[in-house]
Amino acid sequence: MTRATAVRAVLAVAVLLVSVYITLTMSPRLGLDLQGGTRIVLQARDTATVEADRETTDRTLEVLRQRIDSLGVSEPTLTRSGEDRIIVELPDVQDPRQAAEVIGRTAQLTFHAVEGEGTDQPEEETPAPESTADPAPDTDPDRLTLPDEQGRLLALGEPRLSGAGVEDATTAFDAQGGAGWTVSLEFRKGAGQDWKKLTGEAACHPAGDDRRRVAIVLDEKVISSPQVDPSVGCRAGLPSGATQITGSFSADEARDLALLIKGGALPVPVEIVEQRTVGPTLGAAAIDASAQAALIGAAATALFITVVYRLFGALAAVALGAYGVISYAALLALGVTLTLPGLAGFVLAIGMAVDANVLVFERAREECADRPTRSLRSALTTGFRKAWSAVADSNATTLIAAGLLFFLGSGPVKGFGVTLAIGVVASMFSALVIARALTEIAANSRFVSDYRGVNGIARPGAVRTWLVRKDPKLFRKSARWLVVSAALVVVAVAGIVVRGVDLGVEFTGGRLVEYSTSRPVDVETARASIAAAGFGDAEVTTAGDGDLSVRTGKLDNDGEHALRAALAEEGGETTKVRDELIGPSLGDELRRNALIALGVAVAVQLAYLAVRFRWTFAVASVVAMVHDVILVVGAFAWLGRPVDGIFLAALLTVIGYSVNDSVVVFDRVRELWGANRRTPLDTIARRAVLQTVPRTVNTGMGALFILAALAVLGGDSLADFALALLIGIVVGTWSSVFTAVPGALALERSAKAPPPPAPGKGKGTPRGKARAARRDPLDNGARV
Repeated sequence: MTRATAVRAVLAVAVLLVSVYITLTMSPRLGLDLQGGTRIVLQARDTATVEADRETTDRTLEVLRQRIDSLGVSEPTLTRSGEDRIIVELPDVQDPRQAAEVIGRTAQLTFHAVEGEGTDQPEEETPAPESTADPAPDTDPDRLTLPDEQGRLLALGEPRLSGAGVEDATTAFDAQGGAGWTVSLEFRKGAGQDWKKLTGEAACHPAGDDRRRVAIVLDEKVISSPQVDPSVGCRAGLPSGATQITGSFSADEARDLALLIKGGALPVPVEIVEQRTVGPTLGAAAIDASAQAALIGAAATALFITVVYRLFGALAAVALGAYGVISYAALLALGVTLTLPGLAGFVLAIGMAVDANVLVFERAREECADRPTRSLRSALTTGFRKAWSAVADSNATTLIAAGLLFFLGSGPVKGFGVTLAIGVVASMFSALVIARALTEIAANSRFVSDYRGVNGIARPGAVRTWLVRKDPKLFRKSARWLVVSAALVVVAVAGIVVRGVDLGVEFTGGRLVEYSTSRPVDVETARASIAAAGFGDAEVTTAGDGDLSVRTGKLDNDGEHALRAALAEEGGETTKVRDELIGPSLGDELRRNALIALGVAVAVQLAYLAVRFRWTFAVASVVAMVHDVILVVGAFAWLGRPVDGIFLAALLTVIGYSVNDSVVVFDRVRELWGANRRTPLDTIARRAVLQTVPRTVNTGMGALFILAALAVLGGDSLADFALALLIGIVVGTWSSVFTAVPGALALERSAKAPPPPAPGKGKGTPRGKARAARRDPLDNGARV
């Protein structure tokens, strides 16, 4: 074992041990679409006096946090998105009517005089006649009995001042006076006089008396009840600019109090632009289906590469299992929230993880075929070296697609981009470190080296042997392949024009609700019941195993409750499985962002390929990529399948996969053309395609196993995603050979650029270094 192999083996074992430890000690963070619950996106709106910017949105968020905490929801999450949006996630909340009502209220900040200690007497008890306390503080709507910050009940007088009178609330650290962190209040002109009068009346009571306090109440919760300072005289009061609230505040507590007071004073109206509710059974079913698809697909992929590459294929299957552990541990360690599209991305990446191994093994087979007497270790090392550029470029294009999904996607689609990116990095590690260490250790075995039928790479595969024997003249008339591709595009465009694209509610706005009923209800009966309840424009279709899907335009939560009641009359107990509400403005924005994402994807991939390859190769690859996108969209138009955010994720993945295939072919064209500069390009292209077809077929089979399992087991949630990728992989495999290559040949006929330099003889490369670069890794250079 060489030192490099030992280092790889130790590194692989260390990473695996850490990954196993993380997997056993940490739990995944599930998104609401997997654990069930409600997700609400709020849009802050400008008012005549307040602009909905980052600062005011943060204040609104703090007010909403206090309100949602009062609902008793376990572990709610509130975050700001962009400058003026707030995302609220409420786990296990299936009926969002109360939450939406609480969220929609404007802030109610009031200032009260404290009239003494409050009482919390049972209703059957009668206060003593001599009691000086208010006998029924709750009978007067303007009087409250609320607990203070320490939980003591206070009897509060009527509101004397509202939050609208607060001009500003700021924090400061009083180091000189020793007061620590303080909150300074500044009131508007008229409200300042009311505040001065309120504090002046409180100052007439002795120090330490509850009545010397002033209660600041936000949404019927005391957020502060400070004592008026003993230095303030009776009826004198505190002027606006000289008011300070002191206490044992930390910096964060003072900041939060200032935000709450100022937020109540400057309420920003919010509008619900998106609301999604997922039932717990749907999320659990998606997790189970994805786990089954992952196991079945991974087992089929492992069996396939073991059959094709024998022992080395089995070792690659072991590395594939290690990849699954490492990528899952990375998701846990980074705290990634696992969403349904993200789960699909994790499963899909398993099928794509064998790509690098297939590239290496096919290159090693070529080395063994060209030089049958060379050692197995030498052929394997050369295979890793020669496959590196194709592995790097193909994974870079997939990372670009993942980055676009994260930065330009919305909601759960971002999770797909994250898991796809983590999967790419983990697959590189499993192929170039774990699989390489295992195969190099095996290659050092005399038994493995001597028995060529065992290792799997010493003999050419069946596909390669058949292609070499037939030697088809693929590009003798390359234009005919372009005609076929153009015809396919025409058919796809015809579907888009004739059938139209069924945009999902995510892109059009409206509401889509899926129900499960205890008794079977056919579509016509359900449609009649809903129409009789006043929802005549609702579209009713079947979904899943006998479920009903109802799509309408504008429908509030009360309307949805009435619609569900109408269905219950026919179907008995009716359970909401899934609920999506998208405002019209957000629908327009998401549709626009989807087009921008596709345009940026094309531009970025073109720029990357233009840097890495000749411009003719780059343009041909992008043309093939656009060809694939049109065919996938056209197929969905003909099939009448919905186009939504998850479809967009699949489409951007198809873009990465399409470019990935083209990169592998053109990388081989560049290598062969540089080594045979006088050979006609169409001959070079034919050789390159025939040499890379085994890799394309074997890699595609790994992804097809996973996607077929997802399509069959994933249910409605993942079936369309898997279908889009299945179509994309098939057309991407076609276009990388029969669209990209003929397109590049056509462009090269008009191009005047010289052939690429031979490998190792780039511009400025000394001749000696070029010769050294081509030396066999196991050759020490000694000669006799």
